[in-house]
Amino acid sequence: MPNVTFYFEVHQPFRLKRVFSFGDTSDILDKERNSHIFNRVSDKCYLPMTKLLTDLVKKHSGFKVSFSFTGTFFEQAEMFRPEVINAFQSLYDTGGMDILSETYYHSLAFLIDKEEFKEQVSEHSDSIRRYFNYKPSIFRNTEAMYSNDIADTVAGMGYKGILAEGWEKYLSWRSPNHIYTPPSKNISVLLRNYRLSDDLAFRFSSHEWNQWPLTAGKYADWIANSGGDTVNLFMDYETFGEHQWKETGIFEFMSALPSALSSRGVGFNTITDTSKIKPVGVIDVPEVLSWADVDRDLSAWLGNKMQMEAFNKLKSMENALLKSKNRNLIRKWRVLQTSDNFYYMCTKWFADGDIHKYFNAYENPYLAYINYMNILSSLDRELKDIRPAQEQPHRHQDS
Repeated sequence: MPNVTFYFEVHQPFRLKRVFSFGDTSDILDKERNSHIFNRVSDKCYLPMTKLLTDLVKKHSGFKVSFSFTGTFFEQAEMFRPEVINAFQSLYDTGGMDILSETYYHSLAFLIDKEEFKEQVSEHSDSIRRYFNYKPSIFRNTEAMYSNDIADTVAGMGYKGILAEGWEKYLSWRSPNHIYTPPSKNISVLLRNYRLSDDLAFRFSSHEWNQWPLTAGKYADWIANSGGDTVNLFMDYETFGEHQWKETGIFEFMSALPSALSSRGVGFNTITDTSKIKPVGVIDVPEVLSWADVDRDLSAWLGNKMQMEAFNKLKSMENALLKSKNRNLIRKWRVLQTSDNFYYMCTKWFADGDIHKYFNAYENPYLAYINYMNILSSLDRELKDIRPAQEQPHRHQDS
């Protein structure tokens, strides 16, 4: 009988100002839009769902959940709804919540430079220490981007486990309900059971789905009968109340699920618990795997000419920016690394079209590209106009 591991990603990107000419980029963030979206998601998801989980942890012995939080989420919570952070801290104080590491900006940093990646992970670790006085031992890269190289780099940073998508291309006949290692065997790889995860994240409210309506008992039966050591249910936290509205019954479903699982002999793990399960084999992923879209590669962010041009321009600015030691410009550059900025430029409008449209902050991907490149070009002009501030270190220093 497998245990179940619930992991939720909590991320809010900074939406960018509309800059349709080379103008002032002293502030590149759209505060009004960011405030509106954060407050909406707080009311629909963050506050009610976190209270529900806190109540469930207190009510059901052994019930546990795991989270990752981006630095951009924390910043917006501080600005717009500090009580959201308080709610998560109250959940953490129950002892039933685990926390993962990731990049501070939910960024494509690993694809830019490994040292930049490590810098953003270090900055993120500081934020987790500040809010929870905790040091995570498990890592989840942006959008679950994973490869042998990423796994080895993360292992070299001292992490004991890393998350990845449990996809058949690399698993073949094997089950995602076990722990694996990369070929180097130096870190545990925790695989998402994407079918069971997506039953909640995407199919729960679909009347066209042949399993609708999904009840807690039916879902618990599926988990109990799925075999293996662990069923890893990894999804966006906004699944609850935002993607699946409260009118769908998603909160009532989650309220009933712990009892349904326990009655079938299914226990609960945190991410850290799951990472300690003995691996059963090696999973070899030479190219980057992600949890996005039907292709599960990088094409959601780097799949067309617009995205590649924007990314290459962003990447080309690294050396000059870091040499400038200008904290303000480096900060803007890192905000621009956030994966959502590239997702908005995606032109994959077939199987995943509805998902792309839902998350896109622009009317179409071409406007997203124009706006991004205008901001990037203005940042580049700012960089060329300043003199290096030699007194300021450009790399983050651990405290």
